Amino acid sequence: MALEQDSLNEADSISAGGVAPEGDAWDEQAEQRRHEVPAGLHGWRLDRALATLVPEFSRSYLQQLLAEGEVLWRDRPCTKASTKVSAGDAVQLTLRPTPQARAFVAEPMALDVVFEDEHLLVIDKPAGLVVHPAAGHWGGTLLNGLLAHHAGAAALPRAGIVHRLDKDTSGLMMVAKSRQAMQALVNAIAAREVGRQYLAIAHGAWRHQGLRSVREPIGRDPRNRLRMAVVGEGAGKPAHSDFLSLGANGEAMLVACKLHTGRTHQIRVHMAWLGHPLVGDALYGGRPLWGLQRQALHAISLRLSHPVSGAPLAFWRDPPADLAAALAAGGLRYNPPPAGQGLID
Repeated sequence: MALEQDSLNEADSISAGGVAPEGDAWDEQAEQRRHEVPAGLHGWRLDRALATLVPEFSRSYLQQLLAEGEVLWRDRPCTKASTKVSAGDAVQLTLRPTPQARAFVAEPMALDVVFEDEHLLVIDKPAGLVVHPAAGHWGGTLLNGLLAHHAGAAALPRAGIVHRLDKDTSGLMMVAKSRQAMQALVNAIAAREVGRQYLAIAHGAWRHQGLRSVREPIGRDPRNRLRMAVVGEGAGKPAHSDFLSLGANGEAMLVACKLHTGRTHQIRVHMAWLGHPLVGDALYGGRPLWGLQRQALHAISLRLSHPVSGAPLAFWRDPPADLAAALAAGGLRYNPPPAGQGLID
């Protein structure tokens, strides 16, 4: 998917310019601060007083420290944010790195490398692997694996990640290994010069003749903030997808998908909007079928110019075992195109 130019946060600053400590070194970075409540804060809630005494930290983070017993009030642990403080009270905090900062550590993992040189890495991402640390997934992500894979990743924003696949989507991903390559890949994605095609299994029989091109904007679903949705003009970002049925049976069909833009959940949203949610995609109305519990979506081909040499590159990876088994169970087959081509051209 096309890179969203997120601002660098505390965690990104580590991946962009430093090396995160290992193991118990995080404990060595704990800092204790002791304050005396001034007269101007007499009678304030403890969490409000802390926010004034250490304004460089958010109130939510300070409330988290309270809940974890990292705050001493009158030299005793205090976990109640609404505690009223008095002038002259002693308050001590133990400050530790946030989960976001601790997320940016190297974690060796087996990467299925399709191509690699000094500037570019192409991998086949398995379903279940989260690409970038986020709430609920601060470790075990592809970013952690990249930091362990090569030393240069620590000097790159997001360890060189220029586009993402959803956790339960498998398939081809490209990653930059140098600053020069990262900027070139970001520019190529923005200019729609990177060819990305997917294979999906969707519910129902194809309701359209031949290729179906969808140009419907995508934004956050106003009724469910966990989902994206097709929204009105001006309420979302432009999104363009092409779909082609490759075969069907009475329950589902095999679909080739081509991305022209890279919005969050784009294929899943556009297919559900067409009335064909992906098999296994519970978030958008799909159901498990033929043993497949995750969304039936695989990034099968990737075509681009090398970010430094400009040489044309084309990669293909057949679906993994779970998706292949579902295809076999449904009697669905496809013919791989000639080398260097995609399912839709």
